[in-house]
Amino acid sequence: MGRSIAIVEDEPLIRANYVEALNRFGYDTRGYGSRQEASGAFAMKLPELVIIDIGLGDEPEGGFDLCRELRAKSATLPIIFLTARDSDFDVISGLRLGADDYLSKDTSLHQLAARIAALFRRIESMKAPASSETVIEHGPLKLESERMRITWNGEEVPLTVTEFWMVHTLVRFPGHVKNRDQLMREAELVVDDATITSHIKRIRKKFVAVAPDFDAIETVHGVGYRWRP
Repeated sequence: MGRSIAIVEDEPLIRANYVEALNRFGYDTRGYGSRQEASGAFAMKLPELVIIDIGLGDEPEGGFDLCRELRAKSATLPIIFLTARDSDFDVISGLRLGADDYLSKDTSLHQLAARIAALFRRIESMKAPASSETVIEHGPLKLESERMRITWNGEEVPLTVTEFWMVHTLVRFPGHVKNRDQLMREAELVVDDATITSHIKRIRKKFVAVAPDFDAIETVHGVGYRWRP
């Protein structure tokens, strides 16, 4: 049986089409028509990846609420928004809530499948035994690559998989400026500058939550970002 995917979409025909298509790609896909139905199922067992529409029935922001619930349950569960709402405000809102990707419904099935596969490749390394761990240490930061775990002064920073790989890109070469294209390649994203900025802001916020004086990520205006050497 393939990896488990849940798709939360209130339009029955659209939901059925995505479930059928993803099953053809080899996944074990289940569809849910409302936030309440999905929440009930996820309370019993989380799937391995969740795809969410924003508007769910009579809840215009139901997808956002569900994303918030899921991220509270797991910091690393891959979450993709798949929605007709593609304004900058909605994209940034979804990413700020912890989604790993945000796609328009006009995205092809093959592109969607590629994003899903990329997220699964990233979380697969979490199963690697600790003995094979690649560790990067820089000051108070410790980054464990295979487990996709980052700590600051021994306290874990709860990053999503996308956020982890962005930090990984910066930390590997402290002092080197990484532009937005380089960050996207490492995180396997194709997004605009505003979305990268939103990711970086959220990463900083999470570090500040465990270290109020955190300032290791430096913005190089007009170029990109770097980890302070």
